Amino acid sequence: MEQILLESLENESLAPALTDDIAEASAHTVIGPVAEITVFPRSITAANRCLYFLGRRGHEKVVGMISKTSQRVNVLGTPRSIRLKDADFHLALAKADTHAADVIQGALSFLQPRVIGPVPSAGCGDRLGLATPGHVRALAKTHLAAVLCQQSVRENSRTGRSPRQVLDDAMWGAWQEGWRQGFGADADHLKTTGEIDTFVDAGYTFFTIDPGEYMDPAADGADAGQLEEKVAALPWNRLQTTAGDLVDALTRRPLELDGLSVQFTREEVLRSAAKYGAVIAHTLAMVRHLRRKMGSKPFDLEVSVDETDSATTLAEHVYIASELVRLGVVVNSLAPRYVGDFEKGVDYIGDVASFSASFARHAAVARAFGNYKMSLHSGSDKFAIYPAFARHTKGLLHVKTAGTSYLEALRTVAEQNPSMFWDILEFSISRYADDRATYHVSAEIEKLPPASMLPDASLAGVLDDFHAREILHVTYGSVLNHPTLRQGLFDVLHCSENAYTDNLERHFDRHFALLEGKASE
Repeated sequence: MEQILLESLENESLAPALTDDIAEASAHTVIGPVAEITVFPRSITAANRCLYFLGRRGHEKVVGMISKTSQRVNVLGTPRSIRLKDADFHLALAKADTHAADVIQGALSFLQPRVIGPVPSAGCGDRLGLATPGHVRALAKTHLAAVLCQQSVRENSRTGRSPRQVLDDAMWGAWQEGWRQGFGADADHLKTTGEIDTFVDAGYTFFTIDPGEYMDPAADGADAGQLEEKVAALPWNRLQTTAGDLVDALTRRPLELDGLSVQFTREEVLRSAAKYGAVIAHTLAMVRHLRRKMGSKPFDLEVSVDETDSATTLAEHVYIASELVRLGVVVNSLAPRYVGDFEKGVDYIGDVASFSASFARHAAVARAFGNYKMSLHSGSDKFAIYPAFARHTKGLLHVKTAGTSYLEALRTVAEQNPSMFWDILEFSISRYADDRATYHVSAEIEKLPPASMLPDASLAGVLDDFHAREILHVTYGSVLNHPTLRQGLFDVLHCSENAYTDNLERHFDRHFALLEGKASE
């Protein structure tokens, strides 16, 4: 075993991954003992005449480097001498922090965030920093590109994490599982140029612009006079067109949308512009700032208009897509507001056939205006519509999940430490009335299963209840800002890492099988 490792230390370029059996033996009988840590076998990587690995000491993750020369490993930390197969080597260990992340990403380029591009993809948000191994194991069975780092400013605020911490945690999780296929890093729901700067500086590659605050929902019910006033007040100089030219472009002839012929009226175009004109102007300003900030670096771009009560009409989608094209904004994905209800952490609420018929038309718009991906926000557990979503996009899709991984963490807590789960549930119930204010949910505390029906042996089953899922989902920030509950939650998960990873893998297998047409419901 030592001989195989010694031979790998001669590689100037990246060596092939070790087989699982050799990696396990190397971690437990060679590297672990000399480094005096528990090594994650799949992380063992040979490149640049060094051996790199990730491990843990207690609850703390540790990075290691071994090389024949101390100069190669002292970039990580102060080296010490070790012996392997009667030969002298140098070992450096360091806490898995930002400095160590910079060192490892500089050496192993597959751990640097990358652009995903126009391929099917899945975003797996992780509010705890521990979920990536489970995400990776499920994604490894698919053809979906991985966005392993995905978090919004709001989520960072509630979890007490920085964009760089989120990115580093995703990278450590990917390396832990030996993931070499690359991954994207999504700065989600960006509203200001200052937020763009923060995520660019942290190394993100995927930027989701959320101009929802500039949308005018009153345009839906405006009468003719009000509509004309709203249109006249739009920033036409920033939009670089006129109302007349806009109407002419979208009404002069039927639009051919991938086999769907649609003739829009003047009123439909003006109402769409009144509602979304300021959205387009703000998006353009945000994208131009992002381009300046990124310089020559490529990036993935998504525009999100999903956080609204009213579904995006076909005319509104065409208006948004055509204006972005006209203004030179190339999107990789776009998230309209679809028909039905997309509540947090639960399945789709609505008529699936109606969703399918409406969504087919939206997918046709995407193909007609750049063949961008249709993006599904609040995508956790929307099992009922995944088959239609995949079918109508012809697989060119992006789905975002986040809260469901937190719920699987709570499932693990319920299985491993029922008392701790009861404490979290009771606290979440007390916080629900306040915390639900910024979420689209309909759970009612009165409809929770009675405590008498929840013996400890089956307590994890509460995570399958609609009302419990939503209550627990939207109160995550309060739980993570409660010192005792936060510490208890992390203590359980650190001690039950394999159980949490297994729960995540099982749960996301179900998601991805439906999205790839490998299963039906």
